[in-house]
Amino acid sequence: MPTPTEQFAQALRQHAADFGVELSPEAFRKLKQFYELLLKWNPRLHLVGPCSPREFAMRHVLESLLLLKHLSANARIVDIGSGGGLPIIPCLLVRDDLHATLIESSAKKSIFLKEAIRLLGGAGRTQIVNARFEDSATPETNFITCRALDRFDRLLPELVSWSPANSTLLLFVGESLRDEIKALVPSVTVESIPLSAKRFLVIASKDRA
Repeated sequence: MPTPTEQFAQALRQHAADFGVELSPEAFRKLKQFYELLLKWNPRLHLVGPCSPREFAMRHVLESLLLLKHLSANARIVDIGSGGGLPIIPCLLVRDDLHATLIESSAKKSIFLKEAIRLLGGAGRTQIVNARFEDSATPETNFITCRALDRFDRLLPELVSWSPANSTLLLFVGESLRDEIKALVPSVTVESIPLSAKRFLVIASKDRA
């Protein structure tokens, strides 16, 4: 029987095209390493909920990589509530021109993020902030990303206000938050997540008509 890592790798190969993602051999290798590292840490830290290797490849990694087409060359990104490193770590592993600040309120999860970045590369392109975003100064950035945030519905207006002018928010949400973002930000584009009927990637550009 294939190992979990082999099942994960097979799902990446089978479904990358469904998400419009192309993976170099090096990116493929690093994503497998990331999955193995998360498997090692997850029992202690509960970084992601229980899921099969196939589901992790599709719903977590390939979904995260949908961001890549929206990220300009040498983009600076702030990832809010990074937790297990999703969506930002897969993006950093595939694109070595990206720079990111990862904001995570859990000290234990911040340790995992530091270890993941150290082992997988990218330490010179990242900063990890162990704090809540609302208690942090807003860094200079082109993009704000967020995939899973406690009390997201309550914190969404504060996140929009906290984000710098002329930045773009890239948010993974369900139907109710999709509609709320449309009410908060003037310029919004919504993309359906491949192979999902109820999840969306919202691209919200601040201070643009």
